[in-house]
Amino acid sequence: MRRSVVAFLPAAIYAGMLFALSAQPNPLPFLPPELLLQDKLLHGLAYTVLGALLVPGFRGAGCSARCAILLAVALASVYGATDEVHQSFVPGRNADVLDWVADTLGAALGAAAAATLALRRPRGAG
Repeated sequence: MRRSVVAFLPAAIYAGMLFALSAQPNPLPFLPPELLLQDKLLHGLAYTVLGALLVPGFRGAGCSARCAILLAVALASVYGATDEVHQSFVPGRNADVLDWVADTLGAALGAAAAATLALRRPRGAG
């Protein structure tokens, strides 16, 4: 049990960071304005990381690789939806269903990549 909780810790910390950033009117002031116009790409990248970080937690809890991918994508997608609702209460931010779609697609990419890499790792290597 303790091992699976520890396996989820990086994802939980990262999700907390995403929440803190989404509570800011301008969460990434150092980025050039033209990159901010590509916010769907930023959403996808952010949730690629979350999807990848969730897979080891589900694998540590005993899920198969396929199950871990599905659960990681589902959880990240739900988190992305709640994040969009959260942003609707932040001045200067808004909820956008296309941001949520980018979140979900990013999570799917990250979860699939993490599971694939884990399966290719030799037995006994971490």
